[in-house]
Amino acid sequence: MRSVPVLAALALLLAPAALAAQAPARESRSPQRAVVVTPGSEVWGPAPAILPAGAQLAVLEGDPTKAGSYSMRLRMPDGYRIPPHFHPSDEHVTVVSGTFQVGMGDRFDAAALKPLPTGSFAMLSPGMRHFARAKGETVIQLHGVGPWSLSYVNPADALKQEGAHP
Repeated sequence: MRSVPVLAALALLLAPAALAAQAPARESRSPQRAVVVTPGSEVWGPAPAILPAGAQLAVLEGDPTKAGSYSMRLRMPDGYRIPPHFHPSDEHVTVVSGTFQVGMGDRFDAAALKPLPTGSFAMLSPGMRHFARAKGETVIQLHGVGPWSLSYVNPADALKQEGAHP
């Protein structure tokens, strides 16, 4: 019979410690917020200089240049090509409009392109070498955990892109 009062006393002593251990987790959460982007409300600007000239970028959420989550859209004209490249982290792609054609490998091969029509989703793991082309004006949404970057398989492609931007 004596064990019930001892267990009750122990529970009373440990309860504040258990609650205190949980408190920092509640306090460390970021404040609640919502980001809502309706069609046509995106703010478009030039795409980063690492990409071929002619595309536009709209950051929807976060900062793709820093650690943390981000969402952004890339608008490309018909025939826009991205040379073979890879990323250091997962790349999540959703086709918002148009057709995004993607191929895997170290060199651009139009015969290897697979069409991803509006509504398609793709995920490419870190280091997956791929290339792309837009068929018609195309908008893709990219999201992930930053910082976002890409590396061209052929370093000369990076120099071409940087020299093509004003």
